[in-house]
Parts: sequence; C-alpha cells; structure tokens
Amino acid sequence: MKISAIKTYVFNAIWRNWVFVKVETDAGIYGWGEASLEGNEPAVEAAVKTMTQYFIGKDPRDIELHWNTVYRNSYWRPSLVISSALGGIEIALWDILGKSLDVPVYRLLGGVFRERIPAYNNAWYFNARTPEDFARAATKVVDLGFKYLKWDPFWATDLFIEPEKIAEAKACIGAVREAVGPDVQLLIECHGRFSPDWAIKIAREIEEYKPYFFEEPVPPDNIEACIRVAHSINIPVATGERMCTHLGARQLLEKGGAAILQPDIIHIGGIMETKKLASMAQAYYVPIAPHCASGPALTAANIHVDASTPNFLIQEFMLSDKPLYDEILKEPFFFPRDGYFELPTQPGLGVDFNEEALTGRPYKYIDLGAWQFTPLDESDLTYQ
Repeated sequence: MKISAIKTYVFNAIWRNWVFVKVETDAGIYGWGEASLEGNEPAVEAAVKTMTQYFIGKDPRDIELHWNTVYRNSYWRPSLVISSALGGIEIALWDILGKSLDVPVYRLLGGVFRERIPAYNNAWYFNARTPEDFARAATKVVDLGFKYLKWDPFWATDLFIEPEKIAEAKACIGAVREAVGPDVQLLIECHGRFSPDWAIKIAREIEEYKPYFFEEPVPPDNIEACIRVAHSINIPVATGERMCTHLGARQLLEKGGAAILQPDIIHIGGIMETKKLASMAQAYYVPIAPHCASGPALTAANIHVDASTPNFLIQEFMLSDKPLYDEILKEPFFFPRDGYFELPTQPGLGVDFNEEALTGRPYKYIDLGAWQFTPLDESDLTYQ
C-alpha cells in the first residue's frame, strides 16, 4: 500500500477556520486528519503541501519512520506550523492503519483503559455579557449533563490587569458558582495573558470559588514564569496547548510547572507525540487533559488517545460546534451524553467527511484579537 495523494480543505467554522487533511492510497483506503492552527491556516496548509512531496509513494503504515524523517528534515524547528502540518498528516495515517486492520485506532494505542471519556464544555458563554448572563448560560450547560465548565472571565485585559477588571472577573465566577452549586467544577482560562505577579494575584483572589484548574496564566514564551506561578498558588495550573512535540514538556515537568498538561494533538505533532508526552508526564504523576478547540478529526483523535492513556484526566469539547459537525460529516458524530463520550467502534478514527460540504465555507480571515479579548456578537454564533 502506497500513498497516492494528499488533499487539504480549509473550512470556515464561524469564528475560526479548520484545516482538514485527506491522505489517499493506491489500495483505495484513505484517512482523515486535521491540521487546524488558529490564525495560521494558509501557512499550515502550505506546509502540508510541501510535505506531500515526501509522502507520495511511501507506505502509510510506517508512521514513526515518516514522522521522524520529515520532522528532522524540516530543520526550522520547533515550529507550530511544521508540527501542526505534520500532526494533521500523522492523524490521517493512523486512520488508514486502523482501517487497514479493521480496528479502531485506540486498539493500536494499547487498547481500552476506559470506556467512557469525561468531557468539559467550552464555548458555552460567548454571547454572555453580565455575571447574570454567565450564570444563566452555565445553568443550561449543567442541565445538559456537563459537570465541568470552562471559560475566560478576563475579557479586554492584558499583562497587567486593573483592579476593577479583577473585581468584574470575580463577580462573574461568583455568579456562576452560586448558580451551579458546589458540585460543578469551574475551569478558569486565562489565554496566556498575565505577568507572573498579576497571575498570582488573580489566583489568590478567585481561590474562594474553588476552581478546578487555572489555565495558561502566563504567556507560553517563558517557562520559568509558569513555574513561578505554579509554585505560588493553591489552584492547579494547566498548560501546554501551544507546545511543539513531547520534548517541549521536559522543563515544565522537571520543575513542577504544571499540575495538568493540555497537549493539542495537532499542534504537538500528532497522536504518537501525545502518547509520548503522556508517558513522560506519568513519571511525574501529572495527568493530561487534551486541548480541543478545532474540528471533528481532532476531537475523534483525542477520544482514541483518551481511551488508551492511563493518566488521562478530562477532555475539552465545544458543544456549540455540533451543527457544523452535522454539516460536514457523512455519519453522525459520537457526541457526549451526560458529560461523557462513548467510544466509537468503527475502524480507524470513526469519522468520514463530505468533501463537497468542506468546500461550502471557504477560508475567511479571522482577527484573533477580536475574539480573544472581546465577547463575540450573537450574530457570530449562528450555531449556538
């Protein structure tokens, strides 16, 4: 079996774009992957097309050989563009391998460690403005069966947050806590905004609401800053979605800079890189909670890794994307019920795409600053 073609599709998913990769073979088996990289979709698509020249004519089942060869020969590394492009292709190769052996991918990753995958909901709050709005939205999510809610209450802030903005964030978190009660877990996202001193101050201010974790409190460029925050607060620090390859976790793990690692299977370079990261983290008693803010191929890849990984903790998911999944997939997706994903049973990843539908929403430039620092307008949330 040889790779005969690699195709890319860039699909506009309302407030970001998804990049899908289809790897075809001369045996008639094909695999789907995803290389989404928010704000850099044209670059990652170009990288996939460049890598295609290596992959044509290769046996798709020799995944480790191809990954290491392409990564080594890329030279300009670490790079999220390179690792994301390679991750998208690698996910598709696992899909092909599973289909060729007629087994789900998790069977090839060590088998089933757990049959149900706990999930937390994100993107449930985009059109909320006031603490009362957030409280009402949170209640609706809990009514759907989710017991873990994540959001960013620090809109329109940067490295050095003003006292009134901290007060606004506290009011928002407090309102949600009061609305959902003590048994629902609140996961607080910072999007890597704050300086170490301000992150520590914020964490101490919101500690009374018992957050489950404190995500990306500082920019990812300075690992020592994250280590300092982790050692100074009483809330577990979660980070890692912008990590390139499993090697990027070494210093964080050695110095206790993260209580939870959040690899993005695409950005880190694929399924095997995520498994390697998880094994590294297990030696330090650190769990993984994979990042998932993109499309169905990424979500499916996450579920296969989650099912087979002993130190998996919880899976991110954006339920508001459900109509988009319905639009581009040939078969219904295995969405979570009562806060849990059930395992797919189809060979490979368990997802197949309608290629015509993928061309129906072409790439659209998205200003990341507009959605990262300002709540989206309701008109941007067609599918909420």
